[in-house]
Amino acid sequence: MEFFIEYGYIGVFIASFLAATILPFSSEVVLTGVLLAGTSYWPCMIAATVGNFLGGMTCYWLGMLGKVEWIEKYLKLDKVKLDKVKYWVKNKGAWTAFFVFLPGVGDFIAVALGFLRANVWIVAISMFLGKAVRYWVWMEFVFKVQSMF
Repeated sequence: MEFFIEYGYIGVFIASFLAATILPFSSEVVLTGVLLAGTSYWPCMIAATVGNFLGGMTCYWLGMLGKVEWIEKYLKLDKVKLDKVKYWVKNKGAWTAFFVFLPGVGDFIAVALGFLRANVWIVAISMFLGKAVRYWVWMEFVFKVQSMF
């Protein structure tokens, strides 16, 4: 983690990107270290959000490599039900990308949205907003805790 912290904003970007992929990584630790080292608020916010967003979209694109026929074949799901799910995801379900920031399930959501061919523009907008809110809340938390000491 120290390696990323030493590289400041670039370290935050890389750590945030890695944390949004299927690799287990904590960008919050790096972001906190960089913030406590005295860096500026907005460059950290931008680096963390953009890095995490691009990592999330990478998971989405990885999901697009999959084939829906695999679900039918290996999970033995009914084609009619699967078509209903695909239709819902394509139209309304893409907004669930807002929750891709959630630990544990976020990567799964991003891959599933890609796999089910959710609208890429809605996914991108809602994912970006979710990631931005996540880092804004975290950074405000860090500054509140820091002001207590």
